[in-house]
Parts: sequence; C-alpha cells; structure tokens
Amino acid sequence: MVELLRTISDLRARLSAIRRNGAAIGLVPTMGALHAGHGRLLEKAVADGGFVVASIFVNPTQFHREDDFQSYPRDLATDLAFCERRNVDAAFVPDADEMYAGEPFTSVVVSGLTEHLCGPQRPGHFEGVATVVTKLLNIVQPDRAYFGEKDRQQLVVIRRVVKDLDIPVEIIGVPTVREPDGLALSSRNQLLSSEERQAATVLYRAIRKAEELVQAGETCPGEVMKQGLAVFESEPSARVEYFEVVDPEQLQPVDEIKAPVLIAGAAHLGATRLIDNILVEARE
Repeated sequence: MVELLRTISDLRARLSAIRRNGAAIGLVPTMGALHAGHGRLLEKAVADGGFVVASIFVNPTQFHREDDFQSYPRDLATDLAFCERRNVDAAFVPDADEMYAGEPFTSVVVSGLTEHLCGPQRPGHFEGVATVVTKLLNIVQPDRAYFGEKDRQQLVVIRRVVKDLDIPVEIIGVPTVREPDGLALSSRNQLLSSEERQAATVLYRAIRKAEELVQAGETCPGEVMKQGLAVFESEPSARVEYFEVVDPEQLQPVDEIKAPVLIAGAAHLGATRLIDNILVEARE
C-alpha cells in the first residue's frame, strides 16, 4: 500500500532511511485530481527505479483568483488509490500550514521566462509554482523529478530554477497525454460541460494547423498565428487568451521561424481555462 506522509519531518525521516539503503528517489509533484497524464509521469518514475514519492498539494500561492483555487477538484482517496495502482511508494500530502508556516517572507521569482504565454494573465502564478517546487525539491531532495510537457512554460521555468540555484536534481519532461480527439489531459477537463468538452478540441486543432504550416515551410510567425487563430472561428464559445509562436527555451516571440519553435495557446471554455502546446521542428 502507498505510504501516506503528511508532515515534512515524517517524510524526511522516511527518506533518510531510504537513502541509507542506497536507493535513488524520484519525485512527481502534483496538485491531485490525478488522471492518465499524471499516470504517465508516475509510471515513468517507477520504471526508472528507486523510491517514488508523489506529492499531492493544491498550492494556494499559484492561483490568481480565489474562486479558481476553491473550485480546483480534490479527491484524496481516489488519488491515493490511483498511486497505489501504479506502485508509487509514498504520497506526501501536506496541508497549507505545513508548507507555509506563518506568513512566508521568501519567494522564488524567475524573470524573463514569464512575460509571455500564461504569465501576463496569471500574475504571481509562476512565482507560486517556482517557490513551491523549490520547497518540494528541498524537502524531498530527489535524484529525479518529473513534470509534464503540457505545462511547457512551467517546465522551462523549473529547469531554470534548478540551473540557477544549483539544485542537484535531474528534471525529466514527459510528453503530453491526449484523448483520442487530441484534447490534452488536464485535471480541469472534468469541470467542462458536455458541450464545452466537445468544443475544447478547438485549441488542439488550432495548434495542429499552425504546426502543419511550419512543417510546410512557413517562416512568418504572424501568418502562422493568423491561420491558427482562424480555426477558433468554428467554435465561438471558446475565448482565446493567447496564441503564440515562441522560442522554446527563452519563451520569447520569434521574428522568423528558422529553428524549433513552441506553438502554445490558452483558451476559456465557460469558466474553465485550458492550455496546450506543441514543439515544432522548422523545415530546413
């Protein structure tokens, strides 16, 4: 059975014993509401060997709106059973007081990588993400940590934190898992109505259209974005937040497509916000 640990001291004591036995430690940070995408992360961690810890913590500091935080799906019993089926060794499930005792004065800010894509519409989000992930890496001190490529901007930010702060951990990105119709798996998908779920594929279709243009040799990012945005006209219920072509490492807009680019978008279906991206090799 997956071992449930709720305090930092209990987790550290358990991991100290694991290290004495020479085992590597893998960490899969999550906010719960686990789905097949998380399953892929957990399966990769287990396959890589060692002692696998899944953290389940809905981090309040990365939510811009209180209603978004409150509505985020939570079902710990189901999540623990999900981890059990995938042979996860331990689940670290702290509460907010455990992670943020008192009023914290320290946060991790990554400048330059959060000015585009999700950053402008979610002030404080990546500061919250970078801070909580840094805390988790410090608490667990894993050899490897696993993150989904669906949240590509988050992955880039975390890799920068690890590099800049000299944190001795390997960050492993795991490819996006999709439904048969292309929709990227997300915990937020369960908040969609049946009509919104049907319309939600427009984001993936728009990104795929942009990908096809790049692969066909289009080098003008403006034209790629224009034709990608045109796909949204088929689903007027979808409200586009952003649709951009950026450098995959710096996350800055490109003037010309002549190297790999990241095509990324965000859209709202009703009250639910969805994101997606594809890394595209430019045609030589």
